[in-house]
Amino acid sequence: MAQSFHPSRPLRILFAGTPAIALPAFRMIAEGALAENPSWTLAGVLTNPDKPRGRSGRAEPSVIGLAAAALGETFTARKLAAPVLLKPDALKTKEREAAAALGADLLVAFAYGRIFGPKFLGLFPLGGINVHPSLLPKYRGASPIQEAILRGDTLTGVTIQRIALEMDSGNILARCEIRLTGREHTAALTETASREGADLLQRVLERIRQTGEGVLKGTPQEGEASYCSLITKESGLIDWTRSARDIDAQIRAYNPWPLTRTCHNGQILHILKAENQDPPHTVPAPCPGRVLGIDKKSGILIQTGRGILAVSLLQYQNRNALPWQNFLNGARDFIGSCLTGGS
Repeated sequence: MAQSFHPSRPLRILFAGTPAIALPAFRMIAEGALAENPSWTLAGVLTNPDKPRGRSGRAEPSVIGLAAAALGETFTARKLAAPVLLKPDALKTKEREAAAALGADLLVAFAYGRIFGPKFLGLFPLGGINVHPSLLPKYRGASPIQEAILRGDTLTGVTIQRIALEMDSGNILARCEIRLTGREHTAALTETASREGADLLQRVLERIRQTGEGVLKGTPQEGEASYCSLITKESGLIDWTRSARDIDAQIRAYNPWPLTRTCHNGQILHILKAENQDPPHTVPAPCPGRVLGIDKKSGILIQTGRGILAVSLLQYQNRNALPWQNFLNGARDFIGSCLTGGS
């Protein structure tokens, strides 16, 4: 049974996160917990189990798991109780008991990667809050950053919401906007959202300490909800009958994963950087996928279904990524060829 929260003492937090986007928020909470007069303490860290990575297939911790282990050493060196690190496969009875033993007041989640059920949320007197990199209710789900790029949005942001049983539907506690130029790719926008999310979370946690749990009521989400597309390896396949604008967005959205790819002479070819060269034609163009030539400033010109794509960075699978000039030195038959769907 969760115990009542007493504002006279520091807030006890269980942090849940897995990938790199959560790292600035995790570090902010850790630094606050190590302060001389902390507003909160870090009772524990919840992350996904170690997974096989790289060619060796050796099980390695998540980004947050690795950071939490290093943080434990810092706490120990300062003769403080280190946060308990939890890496469960599921959040069942045994795992709930382990979390309950931490006595945390609040669950703070950022890209943990699992759904929290009512029994688990019931362990925390103040419930749970979640950092989500979109302006909710827009783009609920696991890939809001990629979705904003794919749709050509000019504005996105970060929302801190109460964790509700329905995915990303909780009341909003705070939000901030991020203006987009139309040239962002997922890796860079993720880094921006991670920093903004950490700053926003810090302000929310400070408000909880200063004004009490009333902050956590939040305001209901307004407007029609939209949802993210499921991203798989197949999402990276280039369909050259689509417009240059759409393919350009696909390239930027799926960098660093799953990367967009096509096929040249039976070899998988990743297109890593490109730009829409000219406005799309009013009618579909002939021979989509045809490599037309070069533009000395922009790169290799490829015909799409509507418009021309200028490609500046390419990579055959299992080879190094190359600027377009170097790539052509080793692929002299590229100009005039016709690219097809990857596999």
